[in-house]
Amino acid sequence: MKTTVDIPEEMLREAMRHSGATTKKEAVRLAIEEYNRRKRMARLADFLGRFENFISENELEQLRESDEGGRLDPH
Repeated sequence: MKTTVDIPEEMLREAMRHSGATTKKEAVRLAIEEYNRRKRMARLADFLGRFENFISENELEQLRESDEGGRLDPH
């Protein structure tokens, strides 16, 4: 979709520098992808934070120690 937007030049240059983008279009696309990814991750973190029965660090460590060498068998 073609869209015309007025983006401050310095912000766009900085986005290109951080992302390694070689074109303005690529920099904007990457910035939007990253924004959307962060929002999805934040929503997931909010959702996961509501569970009460997660395994604790101590329980995970005990599970690792009880399994041969700390490796869990995927089968």
